[in-house]
Amino acid sequence: MTLREFLAERMRMYLFLGSFTAAAAVFLSATGTQTGIIVILLIALTLAALTIQAMDFLKCRARLEELEYILNGLDKKYLFSECATPAKTLFEKKLFEMFRRSGRSMIGAVSDAQSSQREYREYVESWVHEMKTPITAARLICRNVDGESRTKLSRELGQMEAHVERALFYARAESPERDIMIRPFSLEEIVSQAIQNHKELLIQGSVQIETEGLEGTVYTDKKWICFILGQLLQNSVRYRGNSPAITLSARHIGKQISLTVADNGIGIPAHELPRIFDRGFTGSNGRARGGSTGMGLYLCRKLAGFLEIQIQADSREGQGTAVTLAFPSKENLTKM
Repeated sequence: MTLREFLAERMRMYLFLGSFTAAAAVFLSATGTQTGIIVILLIALTLAALTIQAMDFLKCRARLEELEYILNGLDKKYLFSECATPAKTLFEKKLFEMFRRSGRSMIGAVSDAQSSQREYREYVESWVHEMKTPITAARLICRNVDGESRTKLSRELGQMEAHVERALFYARAESPERDIMIRPFSLEEIVSQAIQNHKELLIQGSVQIETEGLEGTVYTDKKWICFILGQLLQNSVRYRGNSPAITLSARHIGKQISLTVADNGIGIPAHELPRIFDRGFTGSNGRARGGSTGMGLYLCRKLAGFLEIQIQADSREGQGTAVTLAFPSKENLTKM
């Protein structure tokens, strides 16, 4: 609180007191009181008022600084009313009581919302696992179908699996600490696993896969990073061009390793590139080809953040897209 704010807040009171004092001086003068006595009274009253207001200003400022210091020291700001020092005035006491009631109500609402969200997440995870059974059964049945119908059915089942897996990881992303286990893994092993998981999709898309310099160890969660790579591979297949090819290459930068997934597909328009990681964003290519949810790359960035992986994309329309994942070094990890 500044002195200007303090004076501005009490300006009406000062105007009233000034008017009352002036009226009293006029009254005293009209009743024959000597001018010198009136002047002395006015000076005394003014000094007394200034002293009282100065003390009040210093007291209010000190109290606000004390409360602000307490607030700044709290990790959970909403507990301020519970942690503040005892009220020093009746007004403060009543105000803190209202804050406490409000805070308890908010904590209850947040707790109910978190409980509901947790139950929904658990339901989604359960639903995803239940959905895997009929999808697997459908794949087994699909083996007995010949010709073009088998290819089409297999493609649609692959899309179903991708959507189900995306829903699972979206649910898990709300509480990643329960699921993440950072361990050292061979980068070549991770890339091979991601390619194997999407082997059928790559074959159907007639995509040529090339790998370069995958030697080295990265610190990550294998399941999560395979999901991220899977999303990138799916995008490359979806937006492929003629003679499609995907290159997964690694580069060592000091103690860090960066993995680039590059394709020669249709690319991304320059004005859309800054938004491709936004939740629900569907670019012109996604709208033209249909089936895009705008969640794949959003999840990639979100999960990469939990894994402390830096992710960035570069693309040229008509030439292809490259997404680079920069893995943290062991020394820089905070989740080991």
